[in-house]
Amino acid sequence: MSKKKLLIHEVFEKAKRDSDRTSKNGLAMYLKVNLEPFKLFLDEKTFSRYYDSFILETKKEVSPDPDVLDKLSRYLDYEDFADFSRTFVKQNDEANKTTVKVSVDNDEESFAEKLSKIVINITNEQYFKVPDFLKKNGPGIVEMAFVLLLVSGGVVFSSSKKAPLGIASIWGTPATEKPYMYWDKDRYIASDSGYINPQTKVVPMDPNRFVYQKKITRPDTLTIENGDHKVWYDKTNNHVEFFTNYGMHPENGKALKIATGHIIETYGGENAVLELADN
Repeated sequence: MSKKKLLIHEVFEKAKRDSDRTSKNGLAMYLKVNLEPFKLFLDEKTFSRYYDSFILETKKEVSPDPDVLDKLSRYLDYEDFADFSRTFVKQNDEANKTTVKVSVDNDEESFAEKLSKIVINITNEQYFKVPDFLKKNGPGIVEMAFVLLLVSGGVVFSSSKKAPLGIASIWGTPATEKPYMYWDKDRYIASDSGYINPQTKVVPMDPNRFVYQKKITRPDTLTIENGDHKVWYDKTNNHVEFFTNYGMHPENGKALKIATGHIIETYGGENAVLELADN
């Protein structure tokens, strides 16, 4: 599958997860509205053509221009299409694991053949996003394996040359396999119970929000370079809070807005108001 086709597939899959819509027209309308904050102004007919071409494959494949591909990639939390093509990780929903294919000199197969088809399985955890460390080019196999060992908490090496190298967490079952989650100050906490206490709103587990939705507790570290159109915010009662992902505010239910450079300069950096930590 081409990277362009893979990108379109992932855009529609994300739209399905976020909107609970399944029809072509419903998804097209959802993407039209929700991609406007990324300065992508396509009508629903264009997204419908993408669906017919890349998802149903009932029409001749269209060719979105590079600017469209870059903005669709940013919708998936990548810097641009080149970043998506280089670092995209395909999720395996059944095992709640991620298979990472590492390319060497732009040739995945040569790397796999030389190292006996090594496959690295990383268990999804709340504090770890796989693309973050793979986006930096250059680390060798030893260095990368060491990073994986530190993140996962354990490593298991197979004695068979035919068996893959596996990374297994010593923490047991991934948190995203729990049926519920609730917001606790700045992040979601996984729970087995649909009830915690009267003041806590428990919701069904959403792996995407659970892993990526965090409140930025140090807005004074935000700059134009690291925050402009890369973080989201809510302004309520003249108080601004920043978050690492789009969606709804976990506490007041308001839709989060993309943070522009003006917002970052006005409420972030040296102008940020830091919240006092609980004793």
